[in-house]
Amino acid sequence: MTDRRVQPPADGDEAPRHSTALGGPAGLDLVALATAICDRYRQEFPDEQERYGDAGVAWCLHDNQYLLNWAAESVSGDLDLKQEVAWLATILEARDFPTDRLARDLDIGADVVIGRVGGQDGRELAAVLVDAAGFVRSGDFRDYTV
Repeated sequence: MTDRRVQPPADGDEAPRHSTALGGPAGLDLVALATAICDRYRQEFPDEQERYGDAGVAWCLHDNQYLLNWAAESVSGDLDLKQEVAWLATILEARDFPTDRLARDLDIGADVVIGRVGGQDGRELAAVLVDAAGFVRSGDFRDYTV
């Protein structure tokens, strides 16, 4: 990694969704789920505060909102989660972010979803997140094509 400090998501970056239709009429609060994931992730990897600072927290929330939304769209059959995760893992790897931590983040996401969403939607969403974690761990994201 270079010596330059990580910058938070810029105003010009496309903002992640705040909710998704999965989860019934009220939808899923992706901000609340992403916040819970990032809290647990940061507890598990406290060294990231020194490495990435507060910008790392902002990116954690940003990326997890995207991951959750992509997972929800995957459950509904509207999106190939592996394609999106392959793209993200490739970007993170190029920036010297350990992809095993992305995989762990996806596992944490599945645990949070099971605990906070429940029901069939929660089980399906958690399953695609666990599958994505295994995909990242396998390294198959490097050669993934649709």
